[in-house]
Amino acid sequence: MGQATNSKTGQSKAAPSKGAELAELRRRLESYMDSEGLRSTEQRRAVTEEFFRSKGHLTIDDLLAQVRKENPKVGYATVYRTLKMLADSGVANERHFNDGLSRYEIAHLGHHHDHLICTECDAILEFEDEEIERLQEELARKKGFQLTRHKHELYGHCISPKYCRKDKK
Repeated sequence: MGQATNSKTGQSKAAPSKGAELAELRRRLESYMDSEGLRSTEQRRAVTEEFFRSKGHLTIDDLLAQVRKENPKVGYATVYRTLKMLADSGVANERHFNDGLSRYEIAHLGHHHDHLICTECDAILEFEDEEIERLQEELARKKGFQLTRHKHELYGHCISPKYCRKDKK
């Protein structure tokens, strides 16, 4: 996963292992469901487990298609409500990349990344850059501002047609 930087100290810290991170996210979800009085249904568990196995930035339709491979009776509303619950519990991050769709990704504990988004083919590339993080902190400090969080999304297009997925949509 790489290194994360503590926004208060500027010190790098190791991100938790994938297994430890998923265990903590499951614990967080269980705690949230208990506090909200939500039941753990078979379909909700199927959606949640498929989400945890996924990579990238999923739309509701993406996750629905994946879940239906194993559980064809799962409906759109179940996936929608489950993703909302995952976001509300802090287990998923909901993202909007100017294409009108909500996309969801696993919330990484102690790990931050930014996004490059191709406006031609909708590719979303995650990146980390300690220099950008340092400059953001420095700018905020100079302006008398304490950062608590941020989203950094850069929009453009793939430089090489060889790599652009425009024709593969």
